[in-house]
Amino acid sequence: MSDARRTDRMSRQADGHRDTPTRPAGPGGEGPHTRRGFLRGAAAGTVGAVALGTATGDARADPPVPSYPSPVHPPFHGPHQYGILTAPRRATAFVSFDVTAEGRAGLAEVLRTLTERARFLTGGGLPPSAGITAPPTDSGTLGAGLPGGDLTVTVGVGAALFDDRFGLAARRPRRLTDMAPFPDDDLQPAWCGGDLSVQFCADDQDTVLHALRDVARHTRGGLQIRWRQDGFSAPPRPTGAPRNHMGFKDGTANPDPADPRAMDRLVWAGSGEPAWADGGSYQAVRLIRMLVEFWDRVSLTEQERMFGRTRDSGAPLDGDREEDEPQYAHDPKGEIIPLDSHIRLANPRTPGSDAHRILRRSYNYDRGTLDNGNLDMGLLFCCYQQDLARQFKTVQRRLEGEPLTDYLVPFGGGYFYALPGVRDRRDWYGRRLLA
Repeated sequence: MSDARRTDRMSRQADGHRDTPTRPAGPGGEGPHTRRGFLRGAAAGTVGAVALGTATGDARADPPVPSYPSPVHPPFHGPHQYGILTAPRRATAFVSFDVTAEGRAGLAEVLRTLTERARFLTGGGLPPSAGITAPPTDSGTLGAGLPGGDLTVTVGVGAALFDDRFGLAARRPRRLTDMAPFPDDDLQPAWCGGDLSVQFCADDQDTVLHALRDVARHTRGGLQIRWRQDGFSAPPRPTGAPRNHMGFKDGTANPDPADPRAMDRLVWAGSGEPAWADGGSYQAVRLIRMLVEFWDRVSLTEQERMFGRTRDSGAPLDGDREEDEPQYAHDPKGEIIPLDSHIRLANPRTPGSDAHRILRRSYNYDRGTLDNGNLDMGLLFCCYQQDLARQFKTVQRRLEGEPLTDYLVPFGGGYFYALPGVRDRRDWYGRRLLA
């Protein structure tokens, strides 16, 4: 262990406690902060690590993911949900809901309503008038009319939905489970799981918040927010992928969403899934606090060796450009890119490792400060894949014990199945699931 890491570990042992955010305000109130020592001993694998790895371009050095243009009316209808393949927008809110509606008929009504609101909010238009004596039908925070083309809404279902409440146990996606903790996690139950996941993404935060408020209003009595995390994606500085709170580029490499063969192989549901699930994808969400105060005490050289990339350019340590492919075969002992560096563990570029790639959709978050005065910043990590065990969890296991685990606190998230797309105006989220 280097002197810098040893000093940093000792400082954390003597200096602070690790706080995890409280549950969002709501019907259940706010839960207390949970304190625990920052240092966790010999850390094993962490979801925060894969979130960073998958978000900093460690699956394969492909060109940066292209961003879809913002059309006047995004294609809401189709075999897949539009928001899965689009590049991250500037703002997001990821919301986990518990279903409070009763019975399958109640669930169907909630999903129909959610579909109607998503269709209207993404397409834009004028909200209907309720008359001068009734409350307005829209909050008005975007003005008199809703602009179309900016917002995407992505809906998923959690394993909890397939309990005995709605008679759906036999229809559960084959690989969908509750999220079990990895060895270095500090998961808080109030920040984990849920029946439904809904992610709102747009280029402006007020668009995201307007949509969240609209959906919460129209589904009141049928859905209750379990947890929520807002996020943002920074602009390129100066070029290429945006940066995370550790200062490193986030999203340098990803499977190409414009390549249908790659998406069929890596993202969309494969064989063995229920017929209704065709067109969907497994969604992994992780909330990871970054210990930025302690990260800022580490030398730049050691930071770069932990990642395996230069901070300024994003290039691998043996390359010159962000898009360069690491040449591990020419560095078998890890003299240039350390063997325990993040990018080398996340994808050793060995035969068969291409099948483990995931489609990353990560955002930064900032929640102010914790009770001990430390900054509450981190990563809202989201990815899509065909098989959680083959892809996300495999990469996760490779990252066990990497140096970055000393600076990350995974505290929440969940696994969800992103539903197939809404095919036409007669269709709605989950219609085939409930048929």
